[in-house]
Amino acid sequence: MTNAPPLLKTFVANMLLAKAAVRLPLLVLVALALSACGFHLRNALALPSDLGPVRVSSPDPYSPLAQSLSQALGRAGATPAVDGSTEAAVLQIVSERWANSPLSVDQAGRAQEYSLRYAVIFRLRRADGTDLVPQQVIELSRDYISVPTNSSGTEGEQEILGRELRRDMVSSILLRIDAASRALGHHAVMAPTSSSSDSSVPAPPTP
Repeated sequence: MTNAPPLLKTFVANMLLAKAAVRLPLLVLVALALSACGFHLRNALALPSDLGPVRVSSPDPYSPLAQSLSQALGRAGATPAVDGSTEAAVLQIVSERWANSPLSVDQAGRAQEYSLRYAVIFRLRRADGTDLVPQQVIELSRDYISVPTNSSGTEGEQEILGRELRRDMVSSILLRIDAASRALGHHAVMAPTSSSSDSSVPAPPTP
């Protein structure tokens, strides 16, 4: 390659750069996939030893959050309630709300930076109807840049951020349950749950 013509050297260099550019997104995707699957673990989830079977309820029967919470509780060792059973603790999702607010505009007055917010009101009741976790709200947010001339790219970014916020919401709710269980002092330690920081902002519940 030392005696190769300059044009050939440029071509080979460009090919090597192209291969590196392809490998980098693949590595990023692999890292995201491992994170989404709960690859990084944290301390074990604590649940009261007398809690019994647990089911997740939501106004939306197809709620992705409810499905993710059911799966996360199952992985943590909680006993899923039998369909239709009334003798079970209930993790109730009271409401889910999404909001997309502009933060800044460009010289043409078009919004170019947004804040995607996700708020969930929930509670955890024992089978006897008493509260283990009283009704409360968790609110999470992510800021992102939007290119006004590239709407398809913005929609794709919103979908990715939405999945990340939902995954973080699952971890945040489990952390609230864990804290309430440990405060009681009589709990059973379950399997580890996926790592995530609880960046929630408590606020008064609004039924």
